[in-house]
Amino acid sequence: MAESGSPREWQAELDELALRRDHADRLGGEEAVRRHHEQGRLTIRERIAGLADADSFQEVGRLTGQGRYEGANLVGVTPAPYVMGLARIDGRPVAIGGEDFTVRGGTSWSGDRKKGGQGGFVEDLAHQYRIPLVNLIDGAGGSVTSIQRRGHSIFPGVHGFERSVQLMGEVPVVCAVMGTAAGGPAGRAILSHWSVMVRGSSQVFAAGPPVVERSLGQRLTKEELGGHQLAVDVAGTIDNVAESEAACLELIRRYLSYMPANVWELPPSVASDDPPDRCEDALADIVPRNRRRPYDMKRLVALVADRGSVFEIQPSFGRAVITCLARMNGKVVGIVANNPSVYGGAMDVRAARKQTHFIELCDTFHIPLIFFVDVPGFMVGKDAEAAATLREGMRSVYVGLQASVPMYTVVIRKCYGMAGMGATDKNGLELKIAWPSAEWGSLPVEGGVAAAFRREIAQAADPRAREQEIEAELRALASPFRTAEAFGVEEIIDPRETRPYLCRFIDAAQARLRTTVGPKARYGVRP
Repeated sequence: MAESGSPREWQAELDELALRRDHADRLGGEEAVRRHHEQGRLTIRERIAGLADADSFQEVGRLTGQGRYEGANLVGVTPAPYVMGLARIDGRPVAIGGEDFTVRGGTSWSGDRKKGGQGGFVEDLAHQYRIPLVNLIDGAGGSVTSIQRRGHSIFPGVHGFERSVQLMGEVPVVCAVMGTAAGGPAGRAILSHWSVMVRGSSQVFAAGPPVVERSLGQRLTKEELGGHQLAVDVAGTIDNVAESEAACLELIRRYLSYMPANVWELPPSVASDDPPDRCEDALADIVPRNRRRPYDMKRLVALVADRGSVFEIQPSFGRAVITCLARMNGKVVGIVANNPSVYGGAMDVRAARKQTHFIELCDTFHIPLIFFVDVPGFMVGKDAEAAATLREGMRSVYVGLQASVPMYTVVIRKCYGMAGMGATDKNGLELKIAWPSAEWGSLPVEGGVAAAFRREIAQAADPRAREQEIEAELRALASPFRTAEAFGVEEIIDPRETRPYLCRFIDAAQARLRTTVGPKARYGVRP
């Protein structure tokens, strides 16, 4: 053992370790970091520091990179353009990693795949420790220059998505697109349970503008090709958009607060100061008596859920349906609500895709589902048929019937046809309750009378008057109270009782949920 004040036996190696760590911490160098900051963007280390609990990040692979030598002496290191390791978010462990754009624009090289990217060590951490994975994406994946370095090209799939796909059934996977994502990083953004991008500074696409122009002759900016207006609002490729990088990190933190660490655990419950027996008078008048008038479904959801607990997913995509995570008496729930302000609540192709993904998310992580139903059916017409609305809608019905979590159906107004079937559960945990404003059937009375009574109406002295008479007769028979007499619906409640009613059943479901943890078996082929 070296005496105090004398050189340590391993001092040279410790000095080299300190030098290598110093170069890793510098990322792509002072000039590259400065340019990055001038664009209003954080470095990967700043992003991790802003998301993780203070002093909780334990880096792995810090020394990975390309050393520069003069003879046998190390003079510098270009770090690998990926930073990753273990951290804690709100006290809970996560695996976290992301591209370092200041080194080669975040593009990978032959060693980077062992740290990050699909099949990288960061995914192994999430798998082996059964903890959430957070991807902070800011890179374009591979580069043609790698052919020069390697001396040959590689076959697609060598660095494949096998582990990425496996994680989708094991732990929460969150991806934040913090810059430009193309190629493999864009693929990983899709292979996630929830994704978010930053307005104005993030883009995501399969291939960037140079490739598009060369292939198709289309001259587009990165924002036109993959900015939030296209990726979030139109395509639904990415779920949510944040106004800044700081806001993006906060959204990640909030999303994870609803998620269990893995599928072998239940979602975290929290103490709630919102009384479970709270009754809201505003619910009694929220639905207009005029059946054609819309109302604010988001306000309805907020009045029923724990105050301040609603986290909407894909708010600007498929707006005919609202999907959100929330809490009821501190317990995590998933909420699917038809939006009568968009297409009268009819399910179009985008809403169907959105609902399908959300049901699978909640079923995977043992989150009970609440449906607030006001749906006249699938969207109809030539455009709807051309968009394959029927196929996408039946996919949503399919995954709903496969789901094993408790489902609670609250019929607010309309519940018709095959779209209405997508809001029920047939595995023995189904509970259907209705408001007095509810109505249901195979199709709305107005749409069915003209077809079923066509000859009788045509032969009447006043066809229009006879049509209205038949509609009134059938509507009286379609009263929800008639169905309740036959126990066709479990209960009709005063709208003000909605929260207390649901809270009791969701509390009771926790014991059942504890017996169903683990990966969910999938069977069959989706339509």
